Amino acid sequence: MDGALAGIRVFDMTRVLAGPACTQILGDLGAEVIKVERPGVGDDTRKWGPPYLKDAGGRETTESAYYLAINRNKRSITLDITKPEGQELALGLIEHCDVLIENFKVGDLARRGLAYEQLRQRFPRLVYCSITGFGQTGPYKERPGYDYLAQAMGGIMSVTGDVDGRPMKVGVAIADIMTGMYATTAILAALRHRDATGAGQHIDMALFDSQLAWLANVGQGYLISGEEPPRLGNDHPTVVPYGVFGAADGPFVLGVGNDAQFRRFCEFSATPELADDKRFATNASRVRNRAALIPLIEGAIARHPMRYWIEGLKKVGVPAAPINTVAQAFADPQAKHRGMVREIDHPLSDKPLPMTANPIRMSRTPVEYRHAPPTLGQDTEGVLADVLGIGAAEVAELRKRKIV
Repeated sequence: MDGALAGIRVFDMTRVLAGPACTQILGDLGAEVIKVERPGVGDDTRKWGPPYLKDAGGRETTESAYYLAINRNKRSITLDITKPEGQELALGLIEHCDVLIENFKVGDLARRGLAYEQLRQRFPRLVYCSITGFGQTGPYKERPGYDYLAQAMGGIMSVTGDVDGRPMKVGVAIADIMTGMYATTAILAALRHRDATGAGQHIDMALFDSQLAWLANVGQGYLISGEEPPRLGNDHPTVVPYGVFGAADGPFVLGVGNDAQFRRFCEFSATPELADDKRFATNASRVRNRAALIPLIEGAIARHPMRYWIEGLKKVGVPAAPINTVAQAFADPQAKHRGMVREIDHPLSDKPLPMTANPIRMSRTPVEYRHAPPTLGQDTEGVLADVLGIGAAEVAELRKRKIV
């Protein structure tokens, strides 16, 4: 079955995380993704380990888990775009592509004749997406972009971590991931516009911009109030009680989302008087009187084990959940039912490669897991033959001259 993006070809000049996360989504949805890598070097993340994939003999390969996580459904070619011959091959391939996505520093591709302004007249239908740390304009445009810096400068670290502790980054590179998702959305919108008008366009994505955008209610709260959002640890800034609470045998998450749920929680926890207390009767009053309420709830919860709370609160319609480890999350019955781990054969291993599934569920054009993350240059000959009609002998000559 063809995917939703079947017939779309992507020239992927990205590496590390934000760009590859975007192009993996496009590949999962059916696009043909040509991943362009430096000969002999490849995507930086190939070496970001351990852990690494193990071969049939149990030895570590050169394929890191980091790289494997975000590069399935792609075809890898090696191409040296610093050389004129490599640039000509790139231009030949781009001619047959709908989308180009890159994450070079501002100005780098202009030296290779591959910047958007240099291509737009020749390829007017091309959707060209650039991903950088700070965008193509502004005082920081030439700075390198890293997820950690985006989290630090974009405000999220200031509201993450213990109340009295140091600012804390999110445990995954979420600024990169969200930039990749915003880029995916922009590319799909640009393709829709291109199909309607015939005109491609340039998309300018920045990690810093994306980080500010997904501050969401926290950022909007500051813009409305003018007050710096506090760091609240596991508590919610505008919903109470909503956080981590310690049962007799360990912590769990309690999420009371409205006043009716709070009353049911109070009845179940044998503290019905709290629901009638004017200090706690509404969510707004509970937020204002957080310091007085939380110790009372903590005292009640500490009297019973986790299972008592999670199972009992479920019966009365109050959200509560265990705090799973990564292993427990993948082993959860819901994760198994939803097929959140998929297996793909990999040429370097005698065992199927387990991968986190794409969460998108589409009834007519479901996600397909067609290709394992490619080894470096795995598809060079195939892509050059399929797209440009270049034969094996010519590819061998290009390889000899280190163009590919």
